[in-house]
Amino acid sequence: MSEEEYEYEEEYGYEYDEDEEVEYYAVRPNKSQQKRDMAALFALGEELSGLPEAQLKTFELPENLHKAIVQVAGMPPKGARKRQLKFIAGQLHKIDIEPIQEGLARIKSKSAHAVREHHIIERWRDRLIAEGNEALAELLDEQPQADRQQLRQLLRNAQKEAAAGKPPRSSRLLYRYLKEVFEFEDYKSADDEPVDDESESDL
Repeated sequence: MSEEEYEYEEEYGYEYDEDEEVEYYAVRPNKSQQKRDMAALFALGEELSGLPEAQLKTFELPENLHKAIVQVAGMPPKGARKRQLKFIAGQLHKIDIEPIQEGLARIKSKSAHAVREHHIIERWRDRLIAEGNEALAELLDEQPQADRQQLRQLLRNAQKEAAAGKPPRSSRLLYRYLKEVFEFEDYKSADDEPVDDESESDL
């Protein structure tokens, strides 16, 4: 189906007559549905504007749309931003947004997975420091490939550090090694941990 035929079919309904010929008839637009559709596109533009530049580039958007999204990301929440988002919604209306929606869903899924993995490692780190050898034996049963000696050394240092009220350098090193042990792939770097309400900064 050509673009012209696609647009024609969207604007008109059709049925077959007695001779099996197609008869088209005008369809009155549903204004309420149009408003809902534009609100969804507005929200989609807002979501895209919150992405890092590197992630936004992966969507390979038309140049004018990409530029508009980059611009709106730095705008304060005032009238100009709303007008820009309306423009973005209009541009999104002209393209197939399904690949964009699928890409955003993958990003959300990966982010949620990374947070879940972070909490798994964090709980193990905290258990090791609090429970010592008992938790270590349980961890080694679950992850037999882990280096027992390295874990013991990291654990001793982290426990001494916690007892002395020092900054959690050894605790971070233990966390990083546990990431390697669990072989989680969603972490981009071993240099920094995700920061949230339960982060080790509270230690």
